[in-house]
Amino acid sequence: MPGRSTDPTDPTDSGKQQIKLETLTTEGVNPATTRIDQMSALEIAQVMNAEDAQVAAAVQQELPHIARAIEEISARMRQGGRLIYIGAGTSGRLGILDASECPPTFNISPEQIIGLIAGGPIATAYAREDAEDSPAAGKSALQEVAVSAQDSVVGLAASGRTPYVLGALDYARSLGALTIGVVCNPETPMAALSDLLIAPVVGPEVITGSTRLKAGTAQKMVLNMLSTGCMVLLGKTYGNLMIDVQATNEKLKQRALKVVQLATGLPREQAEELLQAAGGNAKVAVVGYQQAQHP
Repeated sequence: MPGRSTDPTDPTDSGKQQIKLETLTTEGVNPATTRIDQMSALEIAQVMNAEDAQVAAAVQQELPHIARAIEEISARMRQGGRLIYIGAGTSGRLGILDASECPPTFNISPEQIIGLIAGGPIATAYAREDAEDSPAAGKSALQEVAVSAQDSVVGLAASGRTPYVLGALDYARSLGALTIGVVCNPETPMAALSDLLIAPVVGPEVITGSTRLKAGTAQKMVLNMLSTGCMVLLGKTYGNLMIDVQATNEKLKQRALKVVQLATGLPREQAEELLQAAGGNAKVAVVGYQQAQHP
C-alpha cells in the first residue's frame, strides 16, 4: 500500500535533508493575523475562531483515507495487533491523550492502544524539543514496545518531516507493520514511509509556526475518528452507548447505570438492581437482560 507521494531522498537520514521551514504550509505567515498584537481580546478570539472553522473542512477532505485506516487498523486489532501512536511535542501528547482515554471508555487493555513521545513520559508535561531530532530514538521507542507485523503504527507530525517519527515509521515498515502518517502539510517525507497518509492541510497558523493550534486541532479530530471508529467496528459500543465503560468512579458508575436504562428501557431502580447483579458491568447486565427476555 504505497503512500500518496514519495520523496526521492532517504526520508530517515536527517544529514541528507535540509529543514526548509519556509516551504511548509504550517510555517507560512497568516495574513489574517499579522496585526494580532494590536487586536482586542474579543478580536483575538474572533479571528482564532474563524481560523478554527477551517479545520473541519480540511479533515473532511481526508475522510476516505481516515475510513480506510479505521478498517485496516481494526482488522489487525481483531488478530491481536495494537494501535501505536508516535510523535513529538504536541503531536506526541495528543497521541498519548487519545491512547490513555480508550481503556476507561471502551474497557480495553492499556497495551492495546499505546502513545509514545520523543523524550519519553516526562515530555508530556515538559517540552523536550531537542528529542525529536533523532531517527534512531524513534526506532528505539518502537523496539522497547516490541512492535510487530501485526501492529498499526500511526506517525504524528504536523510538519511531516520530524526525524524521530520518520525513524519510527521506517523501522515499523521494515517489520511489516501497517504505517499511517498524520500530517498537516502536502508532499512530505512521511508520505514515502506511510502505507496510508492522512493529510488535512489547515494552512498557516494564527501565530506563525505554532502548530499546537489548527494543526493540533486537526490531529485531535483525526485521532478521535481513528480510535472511536476502530472501537465501534470491534463491537465496543451498543448503538451509540458506551456499553463497555469501566465504572471506576462515581461519574462513570452513573454513566453505566444510564447505559443500562437506555439499552433495556428499565426504570432507574430496576436498572440499578440489574447492574449490581452484574457486578457493575453494563454489558453483562444488558446482555443478561436481553437473554432473559428472549430465551
